Parts: sequence; structure tokens; C-alpha cells
Amino acid sequence: MAEREYRPFAHDHDVFLAGAMRRKGFAAAYEESADDYELVRELLAARARAGLTQEQVADCMGTTKSAVSRLEGVGKHSPSVSTLKKYARAVGCEVEIRLVPASPPASTLSCRGRRSPDPARSVCDDAGEGEVA
Repeated sequence: MAEREYRPFAHDHDVFLAGAMRRKGFAAAYEESADDYELVRELLAARARAGLTQEQVADCMGTTKSAVSRLEGVGKHSPSVSTLKKYARAVGCEVEIRLVPASPPASTLSCRGRRSPDPARSVCDDAGEGEVA
């Protein structure tokens, strides 16, 4: 079978999203999965910048095209950090994971069930940068 040249098609996500938001129930469902959609956009953008097909990424990761397709889709599958690192290496990127204080803080409770002594501080502030509390 002849290998075809990879040519990603142009997709204006903002135009698509504006149209979809007009559909009944879409906005609530989208908001519930917003983080998943953001991750997928990052994955697709990185692969497009690298100029790679799903097959090529799968080869680099040591997996199948269908596994890459599931990874790049929003659904019930939540990828592990290890899988995200393999994908990132395949497309010439690195994974960066950060916990940042919520604005405003969602809670003054720490993960240990105690209240933060300063309600103005986020529980994320209880640990130093890069440290695990």
C-alpha cells in the first residue's frame, strides 16, 4: 500500500464550538468535560506541529493507531501520566503537570482534613513549590 503524505485539515475550533454551544444541553456537558477537551486540543496541536500521523506516533510509543486514537478522543478513557509522557516524547514535547491555587480557593480544608490556619490561603499554598504535602 502506498504511503500517503500527511496533510492535516484546517479546523477552526472556535467556530465549531460556537455552533455547538447553541445545541440544547451541549454547554453543560462541555463544561463538565472542559479539562478533557483542553487536553485533547493540546495533544492534537502537538501532533500537528510535529507533522506526524497517528500511525507514526503509535510506532514511536510502541502501541497501536487505535490506542493513539482513543488517547486523542474525549471519552471514558483517562490516560496515565506514563502514557502522556510516551505521547509527548513521540511528538517532541515534554509533559508538565502543575497544581496551582484555585482562584478563589475552593476550600480551606487541606488534604489531611484540617483547616488552613489562614482562610485566605489556598490549601495548595501549604506545600512549597514542587513539594508533595
